[in-house]
Amino acid sequence: MSIRRLILVFATVLFLVPGVLGAADVPGVTDTEVAIGCTTPLSGPAALWGTTGMGMKAWADYINDKGGIHGRKIKFVLKDDAYNPTRGLANLQEMKGNVLAVCGPIGTAILNASKDFYEENKIPLITAYADVRIWEQMPKDKLKYVFIAYPDYGDEAEYLTKYALNKLGSKKIALFYQNDDYGKNAMEGLKKGLAAEPGKAELVGTVPYEITERALGTHALKMKETGADTVMIYTTPTHGALILKEMHKIGYKPKALTTFTLGDPVMYKAAGEAWEGTYIALPGNSGLPGSDPASDKVVEILKKYDPKIEGKEYLALFGAMSMIHMVEGLKNAGRDLTPETLIKGMEQIKDWTPEGVGAPVTYAPDRRHGVNASRMSQARDGKHVPLEDYTIFKPRF
Repeated sequence: MSIRRLILVFATVLFLVPGVLGAADVPGVTDTEVAIGCTTPLSGPAALWGTTGMGMKAWADYINDKGGIHGRKIKFVLKDDAYNPTRGLANLQEMKGNVLAVCGPIGTAILNASKDFYEENKIPLITAYADVRIWEQMPKDKLKYVFIAYPDYGDEAEYLTKYALNKLGSKKIALFYQNDDYGKNAMEGLKKGLAAEPGKAELVGTVPYEITERALGTHALKMKETGADTVMIYTTPTHGALILKEMHKIGYKPKALTTFTLGDPVMYKAAGEAWEGTYIALPGNSGLPGSDPASDKVVEILKKYDPKIEGKEYLALFGAMSMIHMVEGLKNAGRDLTPETLIKGMEQIKDWTPEGVGAPVTYAPDRRHGVNASRMSQARDGKHVPLEDYTIFKPRF
């Protein structure tokens, strides 16, 4: 047989035998590695939230140390977008063709700008930290590649409002909010909570801010002028700390309730004594280090692989939970790894509590909102202390 004929026969065998060349045909997948991408704010006004990326990488390193998944190690590709939609979308475009999936990007504006990217490029999105209404408002056939485990801001704000009415005796409520869908959904939830129990309390003022603002003294004065005995805060950690400190400077100390995105006790360092007593709605997709034994177990692993997580455990755990979802999907997908098998692997997840942390998660062919839940906590003596169990809301898509 001629050399040329031998080459042709060998090439034909490689083409016909499953798995011999298969991995090389899938972006981000080789016989020994699977690349997972993430764009997140490692700098800029929401840089604290970028700690989630540290948690994702630490858990990936832990899984790799255990041998990876079906013989493949996770290559985690982390890019900084500074909480800027243009940079975030550019990061995703750079990843296209080089990653199997994207895990845990942050920011309503960034996710809204890139919402069509995943379906158009057949890249699964495994969890994202942004307004879930982005996905709820999309056609069902556009959600094939999207899996979200994140509380709805509107449902959470309604929960906070009802807690304020029934547990704190609030009569006059004001909202300080980021002037985008993040904050506007909070306003919707607040109003819905008030309407559900007419006569108990009233909305006496709303004060927006822009993400680029840092001088919030005037905003604090406006909040004080509302006469509110209770303030609800939907902001970045930076702006949440700033507004509380400014309010305390002028002697205005209403009861404060915040969204879970301010749930890291590092807020004590950012806001000082102004943070003490704040009520925080914790998310069902993660847990609370220092209070939940299962959360502490995961955090100890994370700190082993990245000691810089010390003091940032809450957000690191939040990120790790996203990677844990990814790993479960990869396990279920099996050795024949493609975007399609990863999707099927995610759809197999049912009533699953990842590493014993948070509320149960369920995905399915007709369900992409895996968990939508909140529980109340309070800032006490440098810690966030859970006050009740999870309230589970209906999935939105």
